[in-house]
Amino acid sequence: MSFEATADAVPESAPHSGDDTARNNLVIALLLVSTFVVMLNETIMSIAIPHLMVDLGVTASAAQWLTTAFLLTMAVVIPVTGFLLQRINTRPIFMLAMSIFSVGTAICALAPGLELLIFGRVIQATGTAIMMPLLMTTVMTLVPPANRGKVMGNISIVMSVAPAIGPMIGGFILTNLDWRFMFYFTLPIAIGALVLGAVRIRNVTTPRDVPLDILSVILSALAFGGLVYGLSSLGEGASHPSAIPAWLPIVIGLVAMGVFVWRQFSLQNENKALLDLRTLQHRNYTLSLITIAIAMVALLGSSILIPIYTQTVLGLDPLYTSLILLPGALSMAFLAPIVGRLYDRVGPRPLLVPGVAAVSVVMWALAFAGQDTPIWAVIAGHLILSVGLAFTFTPLFTASMSSVPPQFYAHASAIMGSVQQVAGAAGIALFVAMMTLQTAAETAAGLDQLAALASGVRAGFLCGAIVSVLMVISAIFVKRPEGGGPGHPVGH
Repeated sequence: MSFEATADAVPESAPHSGDDTARNNLVIALLLVSTFVVMLNETIMSIAIPHLMVDLGVTASAAQWLTTAFLLTMAVVIPVTGFLLQRINTRPIFMLAMSIFSVGTAICALAPGLELLIFGRVIQATGTAIMMPLLMTTVMTLVPPANRGKVMGNISIVMSVAPAIGPMIGGFILTNLDWRFMFYFTLPIAIGALVLGAVRIRNVTTPRDVPLDILSVILSALAFGGLVYGLSSLGEGASHPSAIPAWLPIVIGLVAMGVFVWRQFSLQNENKALLDLRTLQHRNYTLSLITIAIAMVALLGSSILIPIYTQTVLGLDPLYTSLILLPGALSMAFLAPIVGRLYDRVGPRPLLVPGVAAVSVVMWALAFAGQDTPIWAVIAGHLILSVGLAFTFTPLFTASMSSVPPQFYAHASAIMGSVQQVAGAAGIALFVAMMTLQTAAETAAGLDQLAALASGVRAGFLCGAIVSVLMVISAIFVKRPEGGGPGHPVGH
């Protein structure tokens, strides 16, 4: 199939008739609800590992595979979603994703031991990996450029509220019920979304007969899987060296990534690439992607380090910690649609630059946190961080996806999802590794354990602060895409 033919195969925006607008709004709403469910599942288990260790009689390293296997599956499946979104229409791929997720959730709920529970998490992650790129691609296909900021704001609500209430729901269930009720809670919602989608969702895209390069699939699994696994193991390996050094899967991932990129370059001129890297030729998309990656490092790194700090240094319990973090997460949810509407008026830069600057300021402030830091300061810092991220992600998602032609929407959303996974793993690895190494050094120097840990936390945030400066620099160069505002024709 020629490049010109593929450009005609994908609609640029939603039709403007009333019936079509109502249909499109319903499709997007159902996708938003379903994506919320799968993202809620991703975070609801974040505080369950200690309970599962006791209940299942397993070690911490074995239980950690519930998280590691999920992340690995996401990293492996997301690159393939670009192919799936081009080959399969909206309704069947939605049903495929939610059916897979529901089956995985049922397996987890009924699992008698750790092995089957990990298997269920892998199945869940497979469905989860499809949903976010499906939502992004569908929004870009249906929503006119002048209104995309508002809809992307709704996506940001999903991304902020689910991580906020997931640990709280998990904590409530673990306090009062068996851990399996975490899955009993999610399963009926997932099945309800599946049934409602099967009845109400209509096909809104035009599938294309694109080939699947098996070698590219294998290389992407080694590349993204190796990087995510290696980075996820890096922090733990700093304090608990394993038989397999963390750098080995990272090296394998980097080598595989090099071969994967070469393979995509050799296939993309014939429109056979698994991830078409011509998407990266669009400068604004690439700049936005770089900024998203750095923002994910800050978001995931701080999300893992702040609870460690509040629970181990300040001595707060997990539920109290989740309540401390709740105002920031809710502020992201409140601001996301407002930021989206502002984007449609003023473009990304007036929102993005203050947002990333706020994130950087908080990172530098947290680099001075200690044993005597008052709780109100932690709450205020996290609140400002969350506000900054609210002004960061919605403009970046909208500007990045609006900067590529319609025929690249599926590839752009798959690349973005893959980069987010790797960057998130890198953020966790960077923050935790620096914390662990600094804590070990201070302990060896004779400092007491609590003071040493506080010093380690400061070192982790200092790394994040340095990285955040790069985010501020890259954000300055992100601009409004051509045809990305009211009164502008769609341009590429």
